[in-house]
Amino acid sequence: MKYIDYYKILGIDKNATDKDIKKAYRKLARKYHPDVNPNDKEAEKKFQEINEANEVLSNSENRKKYDQYGENWEHAEAYEQAQAKQSRRQQSYNSQNHSQSYENFNEHDFSDFFSSMFGGGFQQQGRQQRQFKGRDYNAELQLNLTDIIETKKHTLTVNGKNIRLTIPAGIENGQVIKIKGKGEDLGKTGENGDLYIQFNIVNSTPFKRDGNHLHLTVDLDLYKAILGGDLLISTIDDKKLKLKVKPETQNDTQVKLKGKGMPVYKNSGQSGDLYIHYKVNTPTNLTDKERELFNQLAKLR
Repeated sequence: MKYIDYYKILGIDKNATDKDIKKAYRKLARKYHPDVNPNDKEAEKKFQEINEANEVLSNSENRKKYDQYGENWEHAEAYEQAQAKQSRRQQSYNSQNHSQSYENFNEHDFSDFFSSMFGGGFQQQGRQQRQFKGRDYNAELQLNLTDIIETKKHTLTVNGKNIRLTIPAGIENGQVIKIKGKGEDLGKTGENGDLYIQFNIVNSTPFKRDGNHLHLTVDLDLYKAILGGDLLISTIDDKKLKLKVKPETQNDTQVKLKGKGMPVYKNSGQSGDLYIHYKVNTPTNLTDKERELFNQLAKLR
């Protein structure tokens, strides 16, 4: 198999932090997004590579396996088990200390195991295997913002087949995930292609999304802004929350509600913040009495 350098794809080095990976992914995803590069096959291919790299490197366990096993990181556990089995056989053979043929060690079978498991990535030198791979499929799944505030199962129909998948909470708009083996099925003649799913997140809520954070503009009448008081709002998951408005609150005042934003992708229990932006409304259609009172206040000021 051809080695794919996910670090190079994202333009970062192996010492990059999680924050570096996230920043690099977002920058490149915006640059090569299909909406920005319509009908550009090279950009589409680059976009898929960027998302594949992010899927691996943004997960600490997957990144650790990738750093050790490269493109065969998904089979790390199977490789380690087989390697341990080989070691036990070698020790058993050495302890027997008789004229048993070395071929009983089954090194040939061991190599075949890796050939089938890794597609030739661990073949012995001189042994070659030609393997065909089916075409990759691309699909788009549209979800509402409220659909991704918790992890849910969804069913997607591709080429007449229903594929049930679990969508992690907090997935980004435009993000692409790969489902291995769900592309073109070649049966016994080769390896199945993969399925790439791009997510289109539609926001019909009053909240504005900014990564893991949310912003909400809240109208505040002049009297409550001046005198203060209680205010009831709804969060993105439709829970009621009572806020204390401070007296003499100014227009465009911002209040941060920690942990009330969007869930962090693949980080269970973590959420961004919700920022409330107060918009103070000036009263209209004043009565004569109200005008008189405002005039009195103006004179006092």
